Amino acid sequence: MNEEKILTLHPQGKTGVNILKRRYDVIRNFIVETLIEHNEISFKALTELAFARLSDSFDGSVGWYIVTVKLDLEARGIIRRVPNTSPHRLRLTNKS
Repeated sequence: MNEEKILTLHPQGKTGVNILKRRYDVIRNFIVETLIEHNEISFKALTELAFARLSDSFDGSVGWYIVTVKLDLEARGIIRRVPNTSPHRLRLTNKS
């Protein structure tokens, strides 16, 4: 079976990675829905929520996919880092 893949983007123009689109979609939807619910969230809190909600059902490394898809969504202008926050916080852009 040849599953559809997506080449992720990186906000600094680095080469992305090819990942299964079905995994990408799960993580992308989780990130976007979480940001809709919380408006703004720290990356640490986002990752902790992802582990709590997805670990039992997701067939990949939750932490790795959260980082990879978060960077892709930043590169696509769907989410952005809130300036001058440490640890960094995320929110949706107007494009999302």
